[in-house]
Amino acid sequence: MSHDVEEIKTADTNITEDIKEVFEALTSGNYNSFALFSCFVNGEPAAAIVNIRNRGEAGYTIHPVFVSITPGMVLTDHDGVETKEDQNGD
Repeated sequence: MSHDVEEIKTADTNITEDIKEVFEALTSGNYNSFALFSCFVNGEPAAAIVNIRNRGEAGYTIHPVFVSITPGMVLTDHDGVETKEDQNGD
Protein backbone atom coordinates (compact mmCIF):
# COMPACT_ATOMS: atom_id res chain seq x y z
CA MET A 1 0.00 0.00 0.00
CA SER A 2 1.52 3.33 -1.01
CA HIS A 3 0.60 6.70 0.47
CA ASP A 4 1.58 10.21 -0.47
CA VAL A 5 3.76 11.82 2.26
CA GLU A 6 1.39 14.79 2.54
CA GLU A 7 -1.57 12.43 2.94
CA ILE A 8 0.24 10.72 5.84
CA LYS A 9 1.14 14.01 7.54
CA THR A 10 -2.37 15.42 7.32
CA ALA A 11 -4.31 12.29 8.32
CA ASP A 12 -6.33 12.60 11.51
CA THR A 13 -5.74 8.94 12.29
CA ASN A 14 -3.99 5.90 10.87
CA ILE A 15 -6.63 3.62 12.37
CA THR A 16 -8.57 2.08 9.51
CA GLU A 17 -11.95 0.39 9.70
CA ASP A 18 -10.20 -2.97 9.19
CA ILE A 19 -7.94 -2.32 12.19
CA LYS A 20 -10.94 -1.29 14.30
CA GLU A 21 -12.81 -4.48 13.38
CA VAL A 22 -9.83 -6.70 14.20
CA PHE A 23 -9.24 -4.90 17.51
CA GLU A 24 -12.91 -5.28 18.46
CA ALA A 25 -12.80 -8.99 17.57
CA LEU A 26 -9.62 -9.44 19.58
CA THR A 27 -10.90 -7.65 22.68
CA SER A 28 -14.42 -9.12 22.59
CA GLY A 29 -13.30 -12.58 23.65
CA ASN A 30 -15.71 -14.10 21.12
CA TYR A 31 -12.99 -15.52 18.88
CA ASN A 32 -10.28 -18.10 19.60
CA SER A 33 -8.29 -17.64 16.40
CA PHE A 34 -5.76 -15.16 17.83
CA ALA A 35 -2.32 -16.14 19.12
CA LEU A 36 1.00 -14.67 20.22
CA PHE A 37 3.66 -15.35 17.62
CA SER A 38 7.42 -15.01 18.11
CA CYS A 39 8.89 -13.33 15.03
CA PHE A 40 11.28 -10.74 13.64
CA VAL A 41 10.47 -7.28 12.27
CA ASN A 42 13.10 -5.96 9.86
CA GLY A 43 15.55 -8.45 11.40
CA GLU A 44 14.89 -7.38 15.00
CA PRO A 45 13.37 -9.79 17.56
CA ALA A 46 9.69 -9.08 18.11
CA ALA A 47 6.35 -10.67 18.88
CA ALA A 48 3.04 -10.31 17.12
CA ILE A 49 -0.61 -10.92 17.75
CA VAL A 50 -1.74 -12.96 14.78
CA ASN A 51 -4.97 -14.32 13.38
CA ILE A 52 -4.69 -17.98 12.40
CA ARG A 53 -7.08 -19.39 9.83
CA ASN A 54 -7.48 -23.03 8.93
CA ARG A 55 -7.70 -23.27 5.15
CA GLY A 56 -8.38 -27.02 5.15
CA GLU A 57 -6.28 -28.86 2.59
CA ALA A 58 -4.37 -25.63 1.88
CA GLY A 59 -3.10 -25.54 5.48
CA TYR A 60 -3.09 -22.56 7.79
CA THR A 61 -2.58 -18.87 7.12
CA ILE A 62 -1.04 -16.60 9.73
CA HIS A 63 -2.00 -12.94 9.39
CA PRO A 64 -0.19 -10.45 11.66
CA VAL A 65 -2.59 -8.08 13.37
CA PHE A 66 -0.32 -6.11 15.73
CA VAL A 67 3.46 -6.25 16.25
CA SER A 68 5.49 -5.39 19.31
CA ILE A 69 7.82 -2.44 19.49
CA THR A 70 11.40 -3.23 18.51
CA PRO A 71 14.51 -1.33 19.65
CA GLY A 72 14.90 0.24 16.18
CA MET A 73 11.36 1.63 16.00
CA VAL A 74 10.75 5.29 16.59
CA LEU A 75 7.13 6.11 17.41
CA THR A 76 5.86 9.61 16.74
CA ASP A 77 2.53 11.36 16.81
CA HIS A 78 1.10 13.02 13.71
CA ASP A 79 3.23 16.10 14.37
CA GLY A 80 6.44 14.04 14.41
CA VAL A 81 6.90 14.27 18.20
CA GLU A 82 8.55 11.12 19.54
CA THR A 83 6.99 9.16 22.37
CA LYS A 84 9.05 9.07 25.57
CA GLU A 85 9.66 6.29 28.06
CA ASP A 86 8.93 7.11 31.68
CA GLN A 87 11.71 6.91 34.28
CA ASN A 88 10.97 3.23 34.91
CA GLY A 89 11.70 2.40 31.26
CA ASP A 90 8.06 1.56 30.56
